[in-house]
Amino acid sequence: MSKPILGYVKLQVKGGSANPSPPVGPALGSKGVNIMEFCKQFNARTKDQQGEILPVVITIYQDKSFDFVVKTPPAVVSIMKFSGITKGSPESNRRKVATISWEKVQQIAEGKLQDLNTSSAHAAMRMIAGTARSMGVTVQGTAPWVK
Repeated sequence: MSKPILGYVKLQVKGGSANPSPPVGPALGSKGVNIMEFCKQFNARTKDQQGEILPVVITIYQDKSFDFVVKTPPAVVSIMKFSGITKGSPESNRRKVATISWEKVQQIAEGKLQDLNTSSAHAAMRMIAGTARSMGVTVQGTAPWVK
């Protein structure tokens, strides 16, 4: 039988460097979870992704125990890494800040496919390309499925 769930907490934490300071401490402390235990488990599980921003969904049970699922880095972070920028454009429809190739979009989409709400690689690539456009990053070339 499963334990009754008290709630969920969604956070974005740098891999391998979770600590009790905000945002982790206040979010988990208000639910009565052992913050240091979460930090130890999270850091152990994400030590190979040191420094990357990782979304994590924490399931908190009524007995104050928890489970968590670490997701893939956000598409925005991957786009910024591949295009070499530090932030997106404040006016994405007017001022473009970088370009990215469809091959890089495909790499990002394949990495994020497990966390997206599609199972199609083409649909995932369209989602990533849309995110890039909204950041002011131009996707260079023609899409692989357009011939």
